[in-house]
Amino acid sequence: MSRRTLIAGNWKMNGMSFDGIALAKGVANKIKAAGDTSFDMLICPPYTLISSVAAALSGSPLSVGAQDCHTEENGPHTGDISASMLKDIGCSFVIVGHSERRSNYGENDAKVLSKAKIANSVGLNTVICIGETETERDSSETINVVKAQILGSVPDSATAKNTVVAYEPVWAIGTGRTPTNDEVQKVHAVIRSQLALKLGADTANSIRLLYGGSMNPENAKELLSLPDVDGGLIGGASLRVNDFWAIGEGCP
Repeated sequence: MSRRTLIAGNWKMNGMSFDGIALAKGVANKIKAAGDTSFDMLICPPYTLISSVAAALSGSPLSVGAQDCHTEENGPHTGDISASMLKDIGCSFVIVGHSERRSNYGENDAKVLSKAKIANSVGLNTVICIGETETERDSSETINVVKAQILGSVPDSATAKNTVVAYEPVWAIGTGRTPTNDEVQKVHAVIRSQLALKLGADTANSIRLLYGGSMNPENAKELLSLPDVDGGLIGGASLRVNDFWAIGEGCP
């Protein structure tokens, strides 16, 4: 089944107004110059830049997303942002379950599931992150971990229109280390088969699976050529226009 590649940039806690707008416009200019592309691009800036980045990208095919949302629609949650607020300021996507949220804030599958459900309910697409730690990998638990995270984090109502799944081996994020291509494909194939058990084969075959974990211009082409890799969730390289664009150009 044909799935359109998605190259998503997670800026994390990086960027001031001038830099963020310049970065967004730089990517938009690349797309404009290229014309039709074989891939979609998504930018997820920090909360403070979402409105200005969305304005800068108005009329561009680039999508804008957020890096997290709350499990509730509104209420006494100081410092938090709801999914509907994100949609209101121009987001069409939101990342949930990123490993840094899971490890730094103790977010479990149940919380990620709640965030995904409420995001979908207000019309946002979710990028649901899963992946094993180095300890889990060394204990040969990778497959069991990702299976459990799919079952616990992905809503039963997930479809290709509202859900993307990103596999990010925690030990590879920002380290420059990556699994072998065979390992990446094996895990992505397991994720798709687990989605099939949960959602049905047709839905599973249409949901895009991204690889996250030190994807860069040097390794993107090989990773993106794997049968079950439908794009990338990019961290550091998404902060540099030429590197981020080069990853997209690596799409088959």
